[in-house]
Amino acid sequence: MMQSNSYEKIKDFIYKKLQDVDGVLPREKIDFEIDNTKALISTIGLKSFALVLSIENIEPLNSEDWSQMKRELETHFNVEMDNGIIIQGVEQQSRDTTWRSGKEKQKNKLYYWSRYREYMKKSLPPEVVKTIDTDTDIVMDNIEDPSFIEFSRYGMVVGHVQSGKTANYSGLVCKEADAGYKFIVIIAGGMNNLRNQTQVRLNEAFVGLDKGLPVGVGKLGNIKDMPVSLTTTEQDFNKQDANKNAQALNFDNISSPVLLVIKKNASTLSNVIKWLEAQYKNQISNHAMLLIDDESDYASINTKEEDDPTIINKRLRKLLSLFKKSVYVAYTATPYANIFIDHRTDTDDLGRDLFPRDFIYALDAPSNYFGARKIFLDTDNKHIVEIDDYNDIIPLGHKKESDLPTLPESLYEAMRVFIINVAIRNLRKQVNKHNSMLVHATRFTMMHKKISIHIDTYITEMKKEINTFGRLKDAIVYSRLIMSIKETYELCFQELSYEWETVLEAVCNVIDSIIIREVHQSTSIPLEYRKDIPTNAIVIGGTSLSRGYTLEGLSVSYFLRNTVFYDTLMQMARWFGYREGYEDLCRIYMTKSMSDDFARIIEATEDLIDNLKRMSENKMTPNDFGLAVQYHPDSALQVTARNKQKNSKDIYIEMKLDGHIKETGWLHSDEEVRAKNLEVLLNTVKELTKSNKHKTVGNAHLWEDVCSDFIIKFLNGFTVYSSDPFGINSRMPIDFVKKYVEEIDTKWDVALYSGNGKKHPVTEYIYIYKEERIISNGNKEKYFELQKRQVSSGNAEAIVLKDRKNINSNRKSIREQMIKPLLMLHILETIPDEKLAAFGVSFPGGIKSKGQTVKMKINSVYIEKLLTEEESDD
Repeated sequence: MMQSNSYEKIKDFIYKKLQDVDGVLPREKIDFEIDNTKALISTIGLKSFALVLSIENIEPLNSEDWSQMKRELETHFNVEMDNGIIIQGVEQQSRDTTWRSGKEKQKNKLYYWSRYREYMKKSLPPEVVKTIDTDTDIVMDNIEDPSFIEFSRYGMVVGHVQSGKTANYSGLVCKEADAGYKFIVIIAGGMNNLRNQTQVRLNEAFVGLDKGLPVGVGKLGNIKDMPVSLTTTEQDFNKQDANKNAQALNFDNISSPVLLVIKKNASTLSNVIKWLEAQYKNQISNHAMLLIDDESDYASINTKEEDDPTIINKRLRKLLSLFKKSVYVAYTATPYANIFIDHRTDTDDLGRDLFPRDFIYALDAPSNYFGARKIFLDTDNKHIVEIDDYNDIIPLGHKKESDLPTLPESLYEAMRVFIINVAIRNLRKQVNKHNSMLVHATRFTMMHKKISIHIDTYITEMKKEINTFGRLKDAIVYSRLIMSIKETYELCFQELSYEWETVLEAVCNVIDSIIIREVHQSTSIPLEYRKDIPTNAIVIGGTSLSRGYTLEGLSVSYFLRNTVFYDTLMQMARWFGYREGYEDLCRIYMTKSMSDDFARIIEATEDLIDNLKRMSENKMTPNDFGLAVQYHPDSALQVTARNKQKNSKDIYIEMKLDGHIKETGWLHSDEEVRAKNLEVLLNTVKELTKSNKHKTVGNAHLWEDVCSDFIIKFLNGFTVYSSDPFGINSRMPIDFVKKYVEEIDTKWDVALYSGNGKKHPVTEYIYIYKEERIISNGNKEKYFELQKRQVSSGNAEAIVLKDRKNINSNRKSIREQMIKPLLMLHILETIPDEKLAAFGVSFPGGIKSKGQTVKMKINSVYIEKLLTEEESDD
């Protein structure tokens, strides 16, 4: 057991009284239980209450302790979580999908699920437990009743990074075992550390034993029908196990479900297949199999290249084909690659490919989820520390043999922030909690080792000086390192109320607990989060720390990578998750361009999830969602490049712009370019006024039925800033937009908008008021960045609607009502007073639009550049 303290023990005592309440807990219930506990302590005394808690002694709490406890309990219990949304295949929509929720749930005793639900209540808010129950019921309904004679189902569950997908599929495993599924396989990523971590969690959630001792659900008592786990925390399924178990175990002679948690490895899959084939000469007909593919976008996809991903894809399909009754459920936070699986593939020896033809289910995240939107969009980047001092020390294009004479000063600061965070969490009574710092600055193992040496040297020196001088009065006079901690505290934690002397005392108490661990394929000392004492670790790694691996109590991340792939970037982001009681301490050190990339990816992903909701409402299918992702203007290029060979000569990208708006959120900072762009805009308006019918809508101006020649002339004249050849990063894929204008035979509408700024004449008879906008940091040597990269505001497209009395504030809904594409012109007033011309293009239609895609040939040199970062030495 971890070290205990009075605060945590009393809080746990009250927590147990609150955890059985269904749904969001009333605030007065927390007050009631706290008051009752205070009264009990007052009545029986601290010594007797210590006996109630089964500890030797207990310290009294002060008023601030009780107030903090109330806040923490309210934060934990007042969590909301909505159910997910589902898209079903054509066949799925016509069959009965109520076998579980409608009848099976009532007649089964639900042994495995019931004990897992009780186990979850110990750590998860009631609303989250309730939602997991409903979500897994819906997924169960869309799988199949195992009593059926024959079936094969393919689905995908999409969740947020680090949001609780493991908890969800653990619940699914328990319910499938209750329903009668006999063989359950979890494919847990491509690294040993992730497989081991997943095995630990399945032992706690389902098996109930680890190394012969009760864990998790096994500690709840009433142990029966113990699942047979053919893998352990330390041991994957190997050839020796396969040969041994083939002699001793057969599905027909045991009543318990069989579990395997295996690494996504070709030889491991081959061993499982051979083991099954040794027992059953023909297809297994009496027993249903569930295969859960965690991080399913990694290595499971058939890229048609002669390497492991294709081999793994084949063996997954071979494993499924051994059973007459099989279910494949892909779990991922980044589904982009999965929807590129060819859903038409159907070969004689392997059966169907792994496309989720039957259903896609998108999980919601709880309201306390520390996710991408909160970090990069909703909190004004308060958790982001932008760094620019790394390039001469760890350049993004460095080699594995590069020298590393020192570390960037920003990394030294990040380490000081981490030390302060551990100290503050101790001051907040979170002394039993693990703490982690992530250093992900390279993909090379050799560089990880060099970084680790520098970090170890710095932390060792820090420990020496703090232990020598930290408890002296005026310690900063004697130690430059202690002075640097004080300066970091004053710079980075201005909102905290702790006095420096209090923080320093806490630093003295925790400094010796800080350890350094490398996580890569040649790691000598593994990272371990102990059960008896808290682990406070600075963790250095790369790929091995991506894709599902959880760093406990992660509060500081130092991140230097330059991949443009959505899934790779999001999976590297280990800082997403739950930070109860220390969210305000979290800091992510990264470059401005990387922060921009995350913001762009988040917006594109949210747009796709919104599309999924609309498709669900319109009874559309996984095939439709696949096309939506494939042709999405902010994802198609990166995803398609992932599945192309480097030596491809001709690569084409199709992009569907229907229902989207593309705007120049990045504007040239070059004064001559700005002046030229404004002139192009003004001249376009003058020409429009001469030959097109003009009308005013409020203070704005509208020209209808404009020929595409006007549009292409404007686009060719306006210089768009972009950091990549196709404008993906800047949200204005200008070449694709021009291609749309040239290929799609349609008239256009053009609008010139007015705001609340200074009056600005446009022609002799037309004037507007400039639109006030805020410029974010950007890269002012190259471009200005508009706040949130948004040019237009409100329901700007509604200017073209005939009936504007009851306008839907949802801009996607407005675009669904539009008939023609809309060129949106803006003259912006910013601070400082820059006169900036900007534009956007809003395309009519939405998810149900058909056939309006534009196709362009992509330079293979650019594709090869994109693929370079995918190579890893970790």
